[in-house]
Amino acid sequence: MSIVQVFRAGGIVMIPLLLFSITAIALSIERIFFWSRISRRQRAAIDSFLQTYSADRSVARTQLEQHASLPIARIFLEALELEGEPPSQFRLALQGAAQAELPFLKRFGTVFQTIVAVSPLLGLLGTILGLIRSFATIRLGEVGANATAVTGGISEALVSTAAGMVVAIFTLVVANLFRGLYKRQVAMIEEYGSQLEILYGRYYFAMRGTQQPAEETYAR
Repeated sequence: MSIVQVFRAGGIVMIPLLLFSITAIALSIERIFFWSRISRRQRAAIDSFLQTYSADRSVARTQLEQHASLPIARIFLEALELEGEPPSQFRLALQGAAQAELPFLKRFGTVFQTIVAVSPLLGLLGTILGLIRSFATIRLGEVGANATAVTGGISEALVSTAAGMVVAIFTLVVANLFRGLYKRQVAMIEEYGSQLEILYGRYYFAMRGTQQPAEETYAR
């Protein structure tokens, strides 16, 4: 059975399932490129920035601006706008910038969840429609029944169910993969954010010529 025959056998619900599958594949490709680009560049860029920040803050900021396409770089750049403010204010700026960046990292997550939830329901709807079609061809009291119509309805029921499950399973796998990458990214932001807070605290109190208070700790 060809793909066209399978699509026809699945009935009307195959149209939204096809749209769901195309959407899931397209968004998955976009997210794969996004996360691969970040994974290749981010850690090396931020390590270099932190090493330079203690020695020359202006050079470090220039390095960071060259990687402004990275989420963590944008977070640091926004926090560095408050350079000269107390460390508590700097920490709040880091946290606020990180919260603003999270929706960008979770992009399309709601779409994936919707596809995972709705696709099996569409498959179930196709099952019901196929069974209704099969039973509608059976006439009680008749000697024979239209075997072609009966089997066609059963085929529609089975194909639509299978299609809905395939779309849902594929989308669930890629959604969980991207969720894992998101959690890893959040952990990295917290790790490097703590390091930047420590370096900024040293710079702030050295600039003021005072000793860092014991309660001012920046490692989470």
